[in-house]
Amino acid sequence: MFLPPSDWQAIAPLETLHLDWLTRAGVDVAILRLDQIDPLISGNKWFKLTEHLNAANRAGAEGIISLGGAHSNHLHALAAAGQRFGFKTVGLLRGHAQDTPTVIDLREFGMQLHWLGYGGYRARHEPGFWLPWQTQYPTLHAVPEGGGGLPGALGCVQLKSQVQQQLSALGWRDHDGWWLACGTGTTLAGLVLAEAGEHPVYGALAVPDDHGVAQQVETIVCEAGLAEPLYELFDASRGGFAKVDPLLLAFIQQTEQQSGVPLEPLYTGKALLALKQHIESGRFAPGSRLIFIHTGGLQGRRGFAVSQ
Repeated sequence: MFLPPSDWQAIAPLETLHLDWLTRAGVDVAILRLDQIDPLISGNKWFKLTEHLNAANRAGAEGIISLGGAHSNHLHALAAAGQRFGFKTVGLLRGHAQDTPTVIDLREFGMQLHWLGYGGYRARHEPGFWLPWQTQYPTLHAVPEGGGGLPGALGCVQLKSQVQQQLSALGWRDHDGWWLACGTGTTLAGLVLAEAGEHPVYGALAVPDDHGVAQQVETIVCEAGLAEPLYELFDASRGGFAKVDPLLLAFIQQTEQQSGVPLEPLYTGKALLALKQHIESGRFAPGSRLIFIHTGGLQGRRGFAVSQ
């Protein structure tokens, strides 16, 4: 067994977000601080891993093999969990060998790395991709990129109960929906499953449409057997994955100075800027109350000049 001890719990605080553009619009936003559950096993990545770890335990595996890029928040959290809780981790990485801050951490956490190039990484969805890796690592359990799929989504279902347990402390009796960044769509799918149509879930796409997030969410929801999911996806990629521009960086800096909440430019910064734009366009009426998910990923800031 390589699950964490019972005294280690991934609990995220819920707090009111104080920003001038929210005050002007008369819209309330509470932010679920997944970035604060742990210094290393941070954000939504842990929740996406939990059911995969349960499956690995049931299969008698000795560890996890998974995929990601040179700045991958998923691999970073996985490697940190492996070191903390005593299971083996192997990472299959996009591109060619390089020493980013994330990669340096992965090695220090004990993750064994294999660089696939770009063509090799694109083959990850092809039939038979995992066969040679399962032959090389027969005692490891394979987890999709980003901890995705239905198991990853089921691990995120618990986010709803974490919010419900804390709403009354904010003076809220209910809320009108969720807003979060989407990379693979797994966390959004988990919230959609948790809500089962009770509240809408709004996903700000941090990647372009051609990354297939909508199809991945639909696949997960259909596999779970949910008949009438209630969600919407919006393009917040600002030209492409990892595309960063001066407006975004200035927004992040201003938001951090005003709220004290740290953001990063790939996911949370883009998602919150997109929310600002949708609120200012009148999509949400005064009096609306939304839950914003801070999906973590702050370790990835090291590759960007976010603030001085």
